[in-house]
Amino acid sequence: MAEVNATPEVKAVQAKPVQASNPAAVQAKPAQASNPAAVQPGQRPDGKSFQKARQMSSRGPRRGERRLRNDEGLDKKIVSIRRVARTYSGGKRMRLSVLVVAGDKAGRVGVGLGKGDDVRKAEEKAFNRAKKSLVKINLKGVTIPHEITHKKGAAKIFMKPAAPGTGVIAGSALRAVLELVGVKDILTKILGTNNSISNVYAAMEALQKLKPVRKNVTPVS
Repeated sequence: MAEVNATPEVKAVQAKPVQASNPAAVQAKPAQASNPAAVQPGQRPDGKSFQKARQMSSRGPRRGERRLRNDEGLDKKIVSIRRVARTYSGGKRMRLSVLVVAGDKAGRVGVGLGKGDDVRKAEEKAFNRAKKSLVKINLKGVTIPHEITHKKGAAKIFMKPAAPGTGVIAGSALRAVLELVGVKDILTKILGTNNSISNVYAAMEALQKLKPVRKNVTPVS
């Protein structure tokens, strides 16, 4: 009679590694450099690169900054934004009208009126027309050479030269024209209508009528 092996067969099972209960036995991850002296060139203390920050800082000016001053050295200001409507056979068509004053603050200034479906399109049209209508104004330093009163339609304005340090004493419409032409000391008064568009065009005509200062003129005895 054959003998029976009563010993059960034991399978070899691979045991999983037991996590060490001692924190010192666990292999530590490389710690981020907290010492500034240990930081490599071109990296921040947290190990990240400055390349992205350099790319962001190398970008050009924002859209609003480009709109304040263009490549031709002209500044611009929006004086009036109105909603206008025109009647067609199918109904009314609503648009926006924008008045823009442009100048280099060195004696040149222009005014343009543009219409468009939104403010941006109307502003671009008005600015292009203002650049085409630039005129040279006769100034005396940072003020006007003499006082003047001009009337255009219902608009009537008075302008008078002022002493240094006075500033631009004018309303919003006249201030936009005078600051962009380069005037820093002046006294003004609006005597007619308060319509900003009419006052801007009246100011433009008044500035063009200013006579230049004559030098080396012998006084009449």
